[in-house]
Amino acid sequence: MANKYLSYISDEHLLSCIENLHKSYLKAKANVSKKKFYSNKIDTIKLTFDASFNELDEVTLIKTEINRQIDKSINNSIGTFHEQILGGIKGYKVGNFSGFDIKATDNTLFADIKNKHNTMNSSSAESLFQKLANYADTYKKAECYWVQILAKNSFNEKWFGEINGKEYSHSRVNKISGDQFYKLLSGRDNALFELYNILPKAISDYLKNFKTEKSQNNSALEEIQTSSKESKRSILDEITFENYSYYLGFDKLE
Repeated sequence: MANKYLSYISDEHLLSCIENLHKSYLKAKANVSKKKFYSNKIDTIKLTFDASFNELDEVTLIKTEINRQIDKSINNSIGTFHEQILGGIKGYKVGNFSGFDIKATDNTLFADIKNKHNTMNSSSAESLFQKLANYADTYKKAECYWVQILAKNSFNEKWFGEINGKEYSHSRVNKISGDQFYKLLSGRDNALFELYNILPKAISDYLKNFKTEKSQNNSALEEIQTSSKESKRSILDEITFENYSYYLGFDKLE
């Protein structure tokens, strides 16, 4: 029977990838308590500027920050989604924290996938080049790739250049855009576009069979509002105090 969605991966695999990403969404949006909200220090100086320059009241400001944290978590899961999709193509597999994201089962290809082109600093780029070069040196027939799913251009080229003052090049270390990598693994010119095109239908089909559960309300704002009233501080001052009361002078917030 012909596949319903894509020719290069099974319908079951596509739907399982969508399910895994959906679980990441649900987990990220699950009850964001004050403790969870504070797990990464809140930049209240930035929030002070946001409130004034974006004309946001304190409640809207905190809701926006909560949504930003949720979105950041989900963005990390999108790269995993692409890894899982590509790992479902015949002849390839996902690394599962083995040092690579995708490899050919015959060891002729290794790849590290980044969802966006600008997610690495120079030290990370240097480390990645060295890792890919090591795979290329270990597996003499392997082509190794830094994959940029969302790149500025469409390309498949050797990766060479100066990183941290050192010149790097290797005959089998490459950089490649997302569309070209999908083409390379699937053998189909428009493979990434085909995925984009069928996603609405596939997601809709998946959701029809998904049993919705009662969602939890994010309690962080309510908890902060309660402690703010008790301390008689503004919401922003309350967040600042609870995050930085050990800083010089910050314990004096009233």
